Amino acid sequence: MLRHSPTSPLLSLPGAVPAEGRDEGVAAHYGDLFREQRALAGGTGFVDLSHRGVVTVTGDDRLGWLHLLLTQHVSDLPAGRATEALILTAHGHVEHAMYLVDDGETVWMHVEPGTQGDLLAYLESMKFFYRVETADRTEDFAVVHLPAGSIADVPEGVAVRQTPHGRDLFLPRGGLEAYAGAHGPAAGILAYEALRVEAHRPRLGFETDHRTIPHELGWIGSAVHLQKGCYRGQETVARVQNLGKPPRRLVFLHLDGSEVLLPPPGTPVRLAADGEEGRQLGFVTTSARHHELGPIALALVKRNVPVDAELMAGNTAAAQEVVVEP
Repeated sequence: MLRHSPTSPLLSLPGAVPAEGRDEGVAAHYGDLFREQRALAGGTGFVDLSHRGVVTVTGDDRLGWLHLLLTQHVSDLPAGRATEALILTAHGHVEHAMYLVDDGETVWMHVEPGTQGDLLAYLESMKFFYRVETADRTEDFAVVHLPAGSIADVPEGVAVRQTPHGRDLFLPRGGLEAYAGAHGPAAGILAYEALRVEAHRPRLGFETDHRTIPHELGWIGSAVHLQKGCYRGQETVARVQNLGKPPRRLVFLHLDGSEVLLPPPGTPVRLAADGEEGRQLGFVTTSARHHELGPIALALVKRNVPVDAELMAGNTAAAQEVVVEP
């Protein structure tokens, strides 16, 4: 069951328009989507991600224990090094995606809004005799994203995930408004999502469905380590890796800019040559308006769709870029 995170106090900032759907609780934008995107792309401002779940793991066995459960190699993860990992079902389907860092005493992870309860329940069920403690810290900590190139300071004692895409701060929730006042301008989740789509980065619940496997989204390497020991779902990962045939693949779409509306998630993707009555070969997962590229999207299509084929997303023409090789 999804548990909604607290509504962000930054929705009281001038121009804030609340996001809807899975990102409910933070601002979609603050009045100027493209200005906010350009600020992030230029390394300034921040994004309020305080609707995301925050889970911590403490105890002497935390890294070795997580290593047994996750798709990523974390048994000797150095303090301060960010990584991401998945939890799979027994059949290898993606169930949870975690973005984590160890600060030397605690593993901090943020997850999709509302999924922290189910994740915590699973972790608790797997504790057995290990010296670990897990906790839902969503009520106490808010995730704030600083873009790559940002020189904004980080309060002392705050856990930080440093990645090529920027820094994720686990900020005490009570300090969110003060931090925003000192480190503006704020950018909404729509600006953040547009840059995510541009970077071809998948998101749980957006690019995934009940049968998604890691290979389809390019999570091999970034979230799945192929040389580590056993974990739930590893047999599927190994089989697909050896055969090299995931059933679907993630693609990036340049959409026809003459269309007023973006194709929503779930919009059928077909070959342009077949028209709107052609066989469905996939579907749009996320669409966005980019400050330079115009309308763009991510989509999942069947593996055998030609990489040079012109596509249609609903009634919108779409040129594809390969993200995952067929």
